Amino acid sequence: MSGGRVLTVSTGAVRQLSWRGRTVPTAIAKTPVLGRVDVGALGLAGDEQGDRDNHGGPDKAVLLYASEHYAAWADEVGELATPAFGENLTTSGLLETDLVIGAVYAVGSALLQVSQPRRPCYKLAARHDVADLAVRTQRTGRTGVYLRVLKPGRLGAGDEIVLARRPLHGITAAEVHRVVNLDRDDLPAARRLLDHPGVLPESWARTLGRRFDGHLEDQAARLHG
Repeated sequence: MSGGRVLTVSTGAVRQLSWRGRTVPTAIAKTPVLGRVDVGALGLAGDEQGDRDNHGGPDKAVLLYASEHYAAWADEVGELATPAFGENLTTSGLLETDLVIGAVYAVGSALLQVSQPRRPCYKLAARHDVADLAVRTQRTGRTGVYLRVLKPGRLGAGDEIVLARRPLHGITAAEVHRVVNLDRDDLPAARRLLDHPGVLPESWARTLGRRFDGHLEDQAARLHG
């Protein structure tokens, strides 16, 4: 069963971007790769992360972004060249509303698993010089989704994204994003996420747990820098 297709594979090296009077290290400015690329537990060969506390690692090894979103961004901020959102895989046929947390897909000879939605940060704004781009990305839900690598392999543009396994809980990346980042007073939905161990990263589960005591986390530093 095919879930979609890889249109572009991209990697990037860390470089400095200017933001609000300072420079920040980031590999968000990626470029398309020709041919097939090795993918391992920490991501694509040749790809880097500028902030390893918040990017990269086994649970955020590969970033997928739906090509379908680019038309909406063109209407809002002008044409953006792929991979404008720092994604490793620009895809067709799969949106955040389709990608169930824990679902496994075969891509080339690799097996990739949906781990969590991307939480947008101010480096998106720095990349494109659009001051509120991270805020817009969060508000619209056009965030992209992180994947972990269950089986290393090789992949390339044109590969089908074939569904291998889908958890019965049906909780999508879009729903996790909504509850964690947008509708933060939706405690019944937060409880549903917490009732399914493994759906949320541990830090996110702690964040949701604190909401039942009336504590809401500050998102300003992530979104505005």
